[in-house]
Amino acid sequence: MFKEYADYDATGLAALINSGQVSAAEVLDAALAAIDAGEPKINAIATDIRDKAKAQLQTPLSGPFAGVPFLLKDIDLAYAGVRQTAGAVALKNYTPTETSEIVKRYLAAGLVITATTTTPELALKATTETELHGATRNPWNLNHTPGGSSGGSGAAVAARYVPMAAAADGGGSIRIPAAYCGLFGLKPSRGRVSSAPNVGEKWDGCDVTLGFSHSVRDSAALLDAIAGPAPGDPFIIAPPERPYIQEIGAPVARLRIGFSTKSPIGGRVDPEMVTAVHNTAKLLESLGHIVEEATPAINGTDVSRGYMGMYFGHVSAALAKACKLTGAKESSFHPDTRAIALLGRALSAEAFVTMRADWNIFARAMGKFHETYDIYVTPTTAMGPAKIGELETPKSQQTLAKLMVTLNAGKLLLKSGIVDKLAFENLERTPFTQLANMIFCPAMSVPLHWGADGLPVGVHFAAKFGQEGLLLRLASQLETAQPWAHRRPTF
Repeated sequence: MFKEYADYDATGLAALINSGQVSAAEVLDAALAAIDAGEPKINAIATDIRDKAKAQLQTPLSGPFAGVPFLLKDIDLAYAGVRQTAGAVALKNYTPTETSEIVKRYLAAGLVITATTTTPELALKATTETELHGATRNPWNLNHTPGGSSGGSGAAVAARYVPMAAAADGGGSIRIPAAYCGLFGLKPSRGRVSSAPNVGEKWDGCDVTLGFSHSVRDSAALLDAIAGPAPGDPFIIAPPERPYIQEIGAPVARLRIGFSTKSPIGGRVDPEMVTAVHNTAKLLESLGHIVEEATPAINGTDVSRGYMGMYFGHVSAALAKACKLTGAKESSFHPDTRAIALLGRALSAEAFVTMRADWNIFARAMGKFHETYDIYVTPTTAMGPAKIGELETPKSQQTLAKLMVTLNAGKLLLKSGIVDKLAFENLERTPFTQLANMIFCPAMSVPLHWGADGLPVGVHFAAKFGQEGLLLRLASQLETAQPWAHRRPTF
């Protein structure tokens, strides 16, 4: 057994395999042993495909991560012949017949896809608890969630099943689990990674795919491996000036950095999150950067309202697509999913377009902010990870939601002002991440703090559109100054 497996990041494992110091089969066996030791306690695996992974090793592998075990999030990342449940009972037997472009690129990079990871139903929540798979638990404290929607991938990497795993982010679904699980998580700019072939852009451009890692260099190399357009992509972003891996350890110019610890929607922010940002500000100053408290002139309530409008519409469309794909009835989905879809169907095209147009206001205001500041820093989340079951909708509210769906009372609900209420309730714990999705800019969560309770706390960094290289360069500088990969949960 390759006992030192957990000591290496993906780049390190690839180097060992390439040099012949260890075989890809030994590395895969170590990954499978880690999975077997952690499951079902962590409950991060949706579908185990170890036989398919072993079959991959029967042909020569090439690429920057040749022979490194890897996990796919169980939604959108289609892998022909592997079931894709999206966390829904109705989809428990759905198996795509075509492999998506990004999965092809993961495979071309030499990654050995070993399993798929749990996600909330249709990837709609910041917790990963479903009727189909049960609750996925945070390796740092099994009583808490790893977040969502990429919660299974985050928990699996934190538990050292694999050094990297795929994740997608439509409103914080990379950065929130990264913060809760003590990982590095980068959300690229819109168009940096293709969504081909079945989608031009996901969630109006909000949703982008990359993954979790322990090291900044792994995320940089992974982005190098999968970035770039596919034929027919609607947006072609300018390529980076140099490979992202070359940003690791590169000099960082003196930056002007603005930071804030206030919730943009007026909710509370836990003291640990405030401390994490203040300590990070001191660290940044010690590295020679100019750091001062500053906030872009953006109405956070308008952001949350605009985000929820998009969310309603896309949930409605996703639910209809899932039902068409499988022949399932809407009643087989969670009442929360059906209630959100009800609001999406009730939202007029005019209201949707009006909300969507406001995104430009946010982008222009952030552009103005970036005329003074290179980077905007906040907590990644306003609160630590919720306890398992804490955020489950009470049965009484589920019953009411079912009634509203039965009565088709979506328009009545919209008139009641429920959008603002739902925006606050759904985003109170995680109000900082959605803006970057809506203005399409890159952002990252960096594990720079651990709370008194032993749980990780992420710090959030956002840069101008297309500046993933700057974020990776800064993250590498922070990683050198205050390493985190040596920290490990015990579970």
